[in-house]
Amino acid sequence: MNEKFFDLKKEKQDRMVNAALKVFAINGYGHASTDDIVKEAGISKGLLFHYFISKLGLYSFIYDYSVKYVTLELFTGVSKEETDYFKLLGQIRQSQLQVMKNYPYMMQFINKSREENVSEALLETEDKRGVLPERYAEIMSRADLSRFKPEADVVKITKVIEYTVDGLMAEHFLNGSFQPEIYHGEMEQYLDMMRKLSYR
Repeated sequence: MNEKFFDLKKEKQDRMVNAALKVFAINGYGHASTDDIVKEAGISKGLLFHYFISKLGLYSFIYDYSVKYVTLELFTGVSKEETDYFKLLGQIRQSQLQVMKNYPYMMQFINKSREENVSEALLETEDKRGVLPERYAEIMSRADLSRFKPEADVVKITKVIEYTVDGLMAEHFLNGSFQPEIYHGEMEQYLDMMRKLSYR
């Protein structure tokens, strides 16, 4: 990519980033159209390719930008002293909420990228794909699991929560009604319910 992209006004940078996030999140790499991206961003295709050379260059930049941005929010938003499993999950999701306030489709893009099957996109992002899963695992490794009921399967509980809150996010986006605060409130209700069911 052309580093002069960062010389643009932040509003224009974010408009281009948000447009790419939205189109890639909805369509995946293979079906994403640069025509849709420039239309969403309100710029010319020539300007897009001036900064990113190709669709692949743009996808690579957006992926790297997303990983770095989410990692930064996790660093500032998750307490290093917290050990409660559900509070840690809540802080992770709160950090993701902060991400979505500036970049509404960023978490959707990251979720969609897990399903990516176009080889050039996979190869281009291969070295970054483990960063966020490792960061999440590192955070959750601090959780004190002694509060769980003996019969509780923490791995399965984690998967249920992931499917629930990611599905909730997708549902809000599909309905065109995504509001971060409403989503967060509903998510907190699910976490609280799971806490009551799982803890001694």
